[in-house]
Amino acid sequence: MRSLKLNFPYRRQQMPLVDYLLLFLGVVVALTVIYTLKQTMSKITYWEVREARIVQQQKHDRQPRTPIVRINKATQQEFKRADDILRQLNLPWEALFDALELAASEQIALLSLQPSVSGQTIRITGEARDLGALVEYVQALELGPVLKNVHLASYKTRQDHPRHPIVFSVVATWHESL
Repeated sequence: MRSLKLNFPYRRQQMPLVDYLLLFLGVVVALTVIYTLKQTMSKITYWEVREARIVQQQKHDRQPRTPIVRINKATQQEFKRADDILRQLNLPWEALFDALELAASEQIALLSLQPSVSGQTIRITGEARDLGALVEYVQALELGPVLKNVHLASYKTRQDHPRHPIVFSVVATWHESL
């Protein structure tokens, strides 16, 4: 095998000018790359922070803003009354009136309806020409699809009227499906 000869510069040998220029150029390129890397990293950090702020702001904007309201007892009572009124307005009046009209006859005159939303009861007051018509009316209400537990709460014959009508009060409950 042939011997390998390596030529290392000795201390007495001088490096040519080209060698120093190449070394200087390498150092300048390395410093430029480090500076560019530092600039790029700071821009990346800036945009990541900005993105995080925007995402957080979007999450905050999506959440409904509910003001903190202190409700006193008077306001609570007003809310309760308003809720009761809404429940009364949301009653299925049409089905109730249809049931009353279905049971109606010429011998019965209705004077008032007093619904109780909380107990789902209704008080019907009216006048009947005679006791037989009143009993038929109560039975017709009971047989209808809407009202149940219909019973005669009170009745009284009016003596001051020439025909002596019977003033009555009927109490009934209505179905949940109403």
